[in-house]
Parts: sequence; C-alpha cells; structure tokens
Amino acid sequence: MGKKIVTVLGATGAQGGGVVRALIDQQDWQVRALTRNPRSPAALRLAELGCEVAAADLNTPTTLPEALQGSYGLFAVTNFWDRATRMGEFEQGKNLVRAAKAADIQHFIWSTLPDYHALSGGKYTVPHFSSKARVDHEVKAAGFRHHAFVEAPFYFQNFLTIHAPKKTPEGHTLWRYPADKDKCRFPCADINELGSLVAAAFNRPEDVGDGQYLALASDYLCWQELVDILNTQGHKLHYEQVAAEEYDRFFPSAKEFRHMMAFWEENHYFGPEGAHKIALASALIDNRMMRFADWANTHMPPS
Repeated sequence: MGKKIVTVLGATGAQGGGVVRALIDQQDWQVRALTRNPRSPAALRLAELGCEVAAADLNTPTTLPEALQGSYGLFAVTNFWDRATRMGEFEQGKNLVRAAKAADIQHFIWSTLPDYHALSGGKYTVPHFSSKARVDHEVKAAGFRHHAFVEAPFYFQNFLTIHAPKKTPEGHTLWRYPADKDKCRFPCADINELGSLVAAAFNRPEDVGDGQYLALASDYLCWQELVDILNTQGHKLHYEQVAAEEYDRFFPSAKEFRHMMAFWEENHYFGPEGAHKIALASALIDNRMMRFADWANTHMPPS
C-alpha cells in the first residue's frame, strides 16, 4: 500500500512551505503541494523535492475538489494580505472546509489565530486575526475524523521585512511603535518550525486530533528584551514609543496593528488559554525550537 497523501495549501508561502519540508523529511507521507501557479519557480523547487504539485485557487472554489481528491489529510492556511485575494478569509475558509468534507478528508489542520474583537468585547478590531478565527466553527462543525488548530506567533522573519528596524541619520537603528516597550509582550519563533509542529500533529491524531489548539512559540518577549538581545550582539538599536495618532498615519493598516499590540499589552497573544496552547505544542515537538538570540545571531548580523 502506498503512502497516504497529505495536501498542503499555501505550499509556496512561509507556513505551507515549512509544512511541506517537514512532511517530506519525515518520509511518512506523500505530499501534494497546492499553489495557484504550479509553474512558478517556488513550485518547481517543491517538485524537485519530491512533491506532487497541483493547481488550486481559493478564490475559485471549483478548483478545490480535484486538487483535494484522494487526500487523507489537509493543512490549510490563508493569507489575509494577499493582493490577489478577492474573497475574504472567512469565505475562503468556509469554501475550503466544505470542499475538504466533500473530498472525504480524514484529518484537517487549520492555521488560525484568536478573535481579538470577541476576546476584548469589541474594544480591539484586528481583522487579520478575527477572520481566521471565524473559520474555526466551520472546521469544528464539519465532522472530520480528526481535526486540530495551529496558531502562529510573531515570525522572527518579520524583523527582516515589515518590522525591520529603520535606519536613522545618526547611524542607529530604530523601532517606532505605539506600544509600551516593557508591557507589550508577544510570542515569537522561526515560522519554518511550524512545519515540525504540523507534521507531529499529523502523526499523532490520537493525542492532538480532537480539536486541540497548538500554539508555536520559542520565546515570549517584550520590545525592550528584543532590543537588549540585539544590542548585546553588536547592534545599535533603540525603541521609541509614538503616539497613537501619529502611528495610525504610518501605513494603511497601522490602526489595526496598533489595536493588535494594545491587545498584547493587556492579554496573552494566544488568548486566555495561551500558556496551555504553547505547552501542548512544545511538548509535541520536545521543545526543539530555535531561540531568538540564536536566530538573530545568524540572520540579523549588525551592519
């Protein structure tokens, strides 16, 4: 009998790509990588690793049945910030759950995040969290044989892109946010390690296949601790807290990010059960995760 097929959505992205690599490394599964463009350079690299690469587009639900056919498991992630997305994440997720159920998927793992709007009683509006959380009910109600939820932290990789420190004329680097440098605390990790967590969850459905939430985190740090770590490694990094009104003008989604960080100051990033979610995930992969100091030493050398 051949290996069971696990299909990975978003296979050329940060989360899906890590899942693909982890599943291939285990050699327990036949991996099917779904992407909008199977001829893209990223998709061709996955094919070279031994994946079956298939076309699917969440904006076109009719592409999903064939792409999922014959699969035992599915890892599903959506991208709120994808400019090509015409549907909202909730619509995408709902269509995907229906297609997975129709394709007789036995093990569904959904990448989600807490609903900050609901958890804060409407005080904070963070759509790129809440839109994923709304899909959770659809997954739970579908009646899959096994299902689980994974929650991603703040990626270390964000410090190289959207949250990279900015250069100042004086030759320093600077983080400028509306959050308190000591009170705003959040989990972070190398997002590639989400793959190990998902692979472990697929291998242990008897332990974490009944709706458990698994939250990835190798560190739980505030901005000042991040500054201190980097400065110990030779950076000249400073943190400046800016007024909410000023920050909201930084970029189109700034207010949403401000609400997100304000929630972190008052609550656990992963919600009321955050510590339990992290502990469950960490135990599943034996705490084998890179800490920020080690990651930064390799990926964020001082300039």
